[in-house]
Amino acid sequence: MLEILDMKTSDKNEAPQNMTGLSDEEALRRLKINGRNKLAQKKNKTVMKIFANQFRDFMVMILLGATVISAILGEIYDAVTIIIIVILNAALGFIQEYKTEHTLEALEKMTSPTAKVYRNGVLKTISAEEIVEGDIFEVEAGDRIPCDAFILSGKNFTCDESVLTGESLPVLKKNREKELESQSLNLPYMAYMGTICVKGNARCEALHTGKTTQIGRVSNMLEEIDEELTPLQKKLAELGKILGLVCLMVCIVVFLAGILRGEPFFDMLMTGITVAIAAIPEGLPATVTIALALAVRRMLKRNALVHRLHSVETLGCATVICTDKTGTITENKMTVSDIFAGGNTFRITGVGYNKNGNLLFNGMKANPDDYPSTKLLMECFVNCNNAAISDYNADGRNRKYKAVYTAVGDPTESALLIAAAKTGVTSQTVNSKRLDEIPFDSAARSMTVTVKNSDGNVVSYTKGALDILLYKSTHFQTDCKVILLDEKIREKITKIGDEYAKKGLRVLGFSKSENGETVFLGLCGMQDPLRSEAKKAIASCEKAHIKTVMITGDHKLTACAIAKEAGILKEGDLALTGDELSKMSDSELSECIHKVSVFARISPDHKLRIVKAFKNKGHIVAMTGDGVNDAPAIKEADIGVSMGISGTDVSKQAADVILLDDNFNTLTHAVLQGRTIYANIRKFVRYLISCNIGEIMTMLMGMLMGLPVVLLPTQILLVNLATDGLPAIALGLEPADKSVMEKPPRKNTDSFFAGGLMSRIVFRGILIGLFTVLSFILGLKLSGSVIVARTCALFTLVMSQLIHVFECKSEEKNLFTVPLLNNIWLISAVVVSALCLMVAVYFPPLQLVFSTVSLNLKQLLCSFGCAVCVPVGACFIHKKK
Repeated sequence: MLEILDMKTSDKNEAPQNMTGLSDEEALRRLKINGRNKLAQKKNKTVMKIFANQFRDFMVMILLGATVISAILGEIYDAVTIIIIVILNAALGFIQEYKTEHTLEALEKMTSPTAKVYRNGVLKTISAEEIVEGDIFEVEAGDRIPCDAFILSGKNFTCDESVLTGESLPVLKKNREKELESQSLNLPYMAYMGTICVKGNARCEALHTGKTTQIGRVSNMLEEIDEELTPLQKKLAELGKILGLVCLMVCIVVFLAGILRGEPFFDMLMTGITVAIAAIPEGLPATVTIALALAVRRMLKRNALVHRLHSVETLGCATVICTDKTGTITENKMTVSDIFAGGNTFRITGVGYNKNGNLLFNGMKANPDDYPSTKLLMECFVNCNNAAISDYNADGRNRKYKAVYTAVGDPTESALLIAAAKTGVTSQTVNSKRLDEIPFDSAARSMTVTVKNSDGNVVSYTKGALDILLYKSTHFQTDCKVILLDEKIREKITKIGDEYAKKGLRVLGFSKSENGETVFLGLCGMQDPLRSEAKKAIASCEKAHIKTVMITGDHKLTACAIAKEAGILKEGDLALTGDELSKMSDSELSECIHKVSVFARISPDHKLRIVKAFKNKGHIVAMTGDGVNDAPAIKEADIGVSMGISGTDVSKQAADVILLDDNFNTLTHAVLQGRTIYANIRKFVRYLISCNIGEIMTMLMGMLMGLPVVLLPTQILLVNLATDGLPAIALGLEPADKSVMEKPPRKNTDSFFAGGLMSRIVFRGILIGLFTVLSFILGLKLSGSVIVARTCALFTLVMSQLIHVFECKSEEKNLFTVPLLNNIWLISAVVVSALCLMVAVYFPPLQLVFSTVSLNLKQLLCSFGCAVCVPVGACFIHKKK
């Protein structure tokens, strides 16, 4: 482990000097020595542990104990059969849990933070786990510090260290001095792993990684944290306990009734235990986890990365979606189309990264050299900028034969550089040296860069919100000279900015400060086209009774123009600015919040108030965000959504869902999937519990009617194996119903069994049990053989459950109106289960195992007829109601 003062090795000193960083070979060598840069984590389940867990259930242990006793008493067939079925059940559970575990691990890796590191002299983005001691990396506002590091250089670099110190106030950091006199770890020139850069930027040198960091020393506690069940899993676990108690009572009744009738004690003990095993829905929470994990994989294919499983449940309840404008509703493909400089307005042609474009004045091509104020504005475009455009690919291949630039950096800043290049102004022609930078800040709504120009003058260039720069500026740049910025000129500039905004253009102002004067240089209007699919997605939300609210830092007129085009702002809706919002009390905001569709010039603090106001009105809120200061609002929202492209590490870690393509349509699809998976969970819970009740009623009614034991323990376990596993999971893969986005969102407070689901479950379970017993009686009368009667009952019970699984596809339709063939997984599961039944009935070796006989055509039709009577009878009774 390196000491804090150990700076003697040459490779650690080389990087700060030439900023080439480590070579890939050296980084790999250090990674092998020191290990990956990660903290202690909850240990992943091994393959053997997952398999062993399948046998840890209390009821399975009882069954295994009874099997041992059975073997001791000489009932070898029964013992072997039960062991085989238990192992098959365990194998099925193992496969499902193993896949689920791997899905969740893959999701964890996808949400792990990244870092911008110099390797071989090139700044590249790598997984934070790959950082090694001696790496040179860069951080900016919103980034999570990937390791403990020295600060080599920084501009207003401020960190939130509350995760380590508990102090809520951010700490302003300093650059490392050449000589270190203290070995204290609480140093102002160090950045610590897990803390957050809330302002400014810095270049740092990695000192400690992984468990050797400050936060790594306490990370072992993570290994002791148990995974929490989702709210739905908790509800179903409670339900499982209640149903389990009811089932145990019934099993005791079955056991006692059999004993009183003179049945052998051990046979009835095994029957009671087996019924309990088959009928108690102890696997419901696990089945929900599998279904949620499968849904998460489907959502990932549509660019929605779910960070937390419970958010899949909550997505279906969303009543309000608060969304950013830029990049979410719009494409974030900025193009400078209009500028104002020196008292004149100009157009700039060309779209996106296309090199072709000209400066137009009054519709005619203009020579930029004839308008000095325009050239000065373009110099501000270039100097106050952190993006880069090039004629080359990242791999160095020349692209001059193509008519587009390669751009690296923020789309807005890239658009400014391209606009300047169209007028002949580039970083090469400006030839200035950067001295200092004040990064963009959401409170100041501006960015300032100080440079030394080619003539030796020191000038500060600023870009930002038009109203902010107009307020700070004292002078105005014309083509001839600098004049005082009087009220008349301010009004003219404001009017032009408003005209740009009304056209849906994003407006930025530009100024320079020199010799104590702040000179307003001009402004620009930037096109950001509406995403082609946004309007349809917003209309889909409206149809689904979900209100879409636009929240943006842009001008109110710009926001309203885009909102109208997208279908968000309608007649009678309100649009509020941040200033208007600040003047409102919380109660006043709550009173009008339902009328507001657009919030403009909004700060992160305002976002938090907006979320709370909607929640106070009983709404389930989804909030999107991308900046470090958006994290509180994202956390406060019922569904926090971060942007995958533009989002900071902090916003991603706070979010429940990450939109990998920053697209509003992806969020709409995630809501659809949230509704679908909740509906699917209701489907398989309905199926599992009704089948369990059917099995219980079969045994109970048989005993109460004085019949021989209707089904033997091995037969009950066969039913459990054939019908409980695959069909239930397949129901969780049901495609979205066409009407799912035409219904109002369910209320978060609604019972899981709302809408009469529980009565439907109980009723169907009783019908399954009734017709299974009827099949037993008919089989007994037709053949006079108990073995034939049990085979008939087994056939009816399994087939009635496999028919019922298709009824569970819809809560509004019945077996004769539901689409039967739109889920290939369900069809496959039913075919496999039916084959298991047929093999058990007609394959001689298994006839011995399961105590079955081959049914003749009459017996088969009778058994199948009883199974079909279940849905027919249900339809008839429902029609009568």
